[in-house]
Amino acid sequence: MGILQVISMLAALAVTLGLFGLAVWAWRRFAPASLLPTAAPRERRMKVIETLVMGTNHRLVLVRLDGQDRLVLLGEGSLLGALPLPQAKDVAKDPA
Repeated sequence: MGILQVISMLAALAVTLGLFGLAVWAWRRFAPASLLPTAAPRERRMKVIETLVMGTNHRLVLVRLDGQDRLVLLGEGSLLGALPLPQAKDVAKDPA
């Protein structure tokens, strides 16, 4: 194997790695954000704690939004009612 073949192989390797690097740069620059890896998932503001089916068309949903629990009544494709629940420390204990 001559010195020219070694130089030729190293040049081909450099071109291949350069094209690969260019492709990675272009992917990061122009790819849609939904296809790129994201950082650690952040804490969501809203969580569904529990659901209860009340009938064929009604559902009761307990939702925690910004640390406050809310009770939501859904039915027939629409919101029927929503009310905030008192915090556990605000509820008086039943002596019985």
